[in-house]
Amino acid sequence: MTAFVLCVSTAAFAQIRKIPADVTNAFTAKFPGATNVSWADKVTGFEATFDFNSHKQQATFSSKGTWKKTEVTISEEETPSAVKDGLQKSKYNDWEDRTYVLLTESGGKEFYRIYVKKNDLQKKYLYFNKDGQLVKDSITL
Repeated sequence: MTAFVLCVSTAAFAQIRKIPADVTNAFTAKFPGATNVSWADKVTGFEATFDFNSHKQQATFSSKGTWKKTEVTISEEETPSAVKDGLQKSKYNDWEDRTYVLLTESGGKEFYRIYVKKNDLQKKYLYFNKDGQLVKDSITL
């Protein structure tokens, strides 16, 4: 009986919080016409995954509805030539499995994040500004 109660209570706590109206209203105002919207509870806020302007996107909002950032998956062709040139001039130019994302943060900061992989142990996110300058890199799993 104790095991049953423990399992039921654990499942109840694992469920997502209700998305606050402030969050959904802020989302609708920022992304009118978004389709295929799904929400994830990220503890410190909420993340929406959706289609908008012919792109798969993710937007993060605080619990009070303040927009934090948006990630837009883009093609290599949509990536500015300065960013592609910056990648070619970097020490990561021979790494493969590239995924391009336009990352816009509150305050107007904009970066191009490129996932690159050399092998199963060497994987990184590279962050370029619009001028093609490598701003930072970080290890990813």
